[in-house]
Amino acid sequence: MPKVKNNFFYFFVLAMASVIALSNYLVQFPINKFGLENVLTYGALSYPVAFLITDLSNRTCGKAIAKKIVYLGFAFGLCLTFYFSTNFSDLISIRIVFGSGVAFLFAQLVDVNIFDKLRKKVWFLAPLVSSLVGSIIDTFLFFSISFYGTNVNWITLGLGDLAVKIIIALIMLIPFKILLSYTKDISIVKRKINV
Repeated sequence: MPKVKNNFFYFFVLAMASVIALSNYLVQFPINKFGLENVLTYGALSYPVAFLITDLSNRTCGKAIAKKIVYLGFAFGLCLTFYFSTNFSDLISIRIVFGSGVAFLFAQLVDVNIFDKLRKKVWFLAPLVSSLVGSIIDTFLFFSISFYGTNVNWITLGLGDLAVKIIIALIMLIPFKILLSYTKDISIVKRKINV
């Protein structure tokens, strides 16, 4: 792997691990303003950044490397979550870690595959569609695994979470477009090599 691509790789892994750990911590706290305590947690605000990281890594490094970033970011993020925010005497806390892991891996890998199939279309289609589908999968898996059968109103929280993820997916198109100018699309690099 060339040095520049290596730097991107390590940056993306570290960013992914940080977003996972932060989101797993923040999901435990409802937003107690504007009547949102039964609808939204703070984790909904940070987690969608993971899709931006996945999409940028896919665009910059390609599908295979993006998957490695998902796996490594997940492993480091899970370790950080266990260390900083898991209360092993609380079943909900353990279910949050497990639910987060399952939801993250499924959603991010689906995101990588959808993005890769749409990467040659208009610039915003791949990140938008892959993030929206990934967000739906992530939300359903996370909230059902973490809170099904508890007193937590997980369906309402899940719908609130999904609404925020959709809004943030739209907003994340702005930094995605800006950061595209600082990265090279791997498909363009491959075409130049094959010519």
